Amino acid sequence: MDIRIAFAIPTIVALTALSACATRPAATQAADTGLDRMERLTLNAHRCWFKSKDPAFARYTLAPELSSFSGRPRFLLVPKGKPEERPLVVIEGRSGSSEIETYGPLMSDTIGHRIGADIKRWSAGDNGCAS
Repeated sequence: MDIRIAFAIPTIVALTALSACATRPAATQAADTGLDRMERLTLNAHRCWFKSKDPAFARYTLAPELSSFSGRPRFLLVPKGKPEERPLVVIEGRSGSSEIETYGPLMSDTIGHRIGADIKRWSAGDNGCAS
């Protein structure tokens, strides 16, 4: 065996292992800011708005759509008992981004300010309910 090949093989193996390690944090970060973040926001919304029986949300129900092939996991607020109706609020994340979009007709109403403040607070890591 040529001495150059004998030294090249361990070097190639070591460089391949190092390059694989270098890509893992980015993949973990993308998952954390996409689906993981939206799952946490959905759980907070359910707990703080609906499970607590907050009267401001009594006319609505939560419709999670986290299994999105578009890379945009989201959850919706729809009229209570009418999940097929047009969403009144859409809270949408994006894989690979920490940005959360919140839009819909209720966002210009008084409750929209509350929704926006809760989503902003939860996105920053505070999981508490503030009514």
